[in-house]
Amino acid sequence: MKDILLYLTTALVQHPDQVTVEERRDGNRVTLELRVHPDDMGRVIGRQGRVAKSLRTVLQAFAGRHGDRVRMDILE
Repeated sequence: MKDILLYLTTALVQHPDQVTVEERRDGNRVTLELRVHPDDMGRVIGRQGRVAKSLRTVLQAFAGRHGDRVRMDILE
């Protein structure tokens, strides 16, 4: 899941070298912490959170296939 989020996010931002994703697992729960350059926060969140919601939807679909639950946090 970490690789999917990293791939999608680096395609969106202007500073792809500063995108990092940390993955933490607790049983079937996965928490992904996405860190981007401060100038790219708006690109990752989108208007009214639409881009972030879309990223979460893709991650949930992927996690569901593997029997996991996913949570994505966007950090600066």
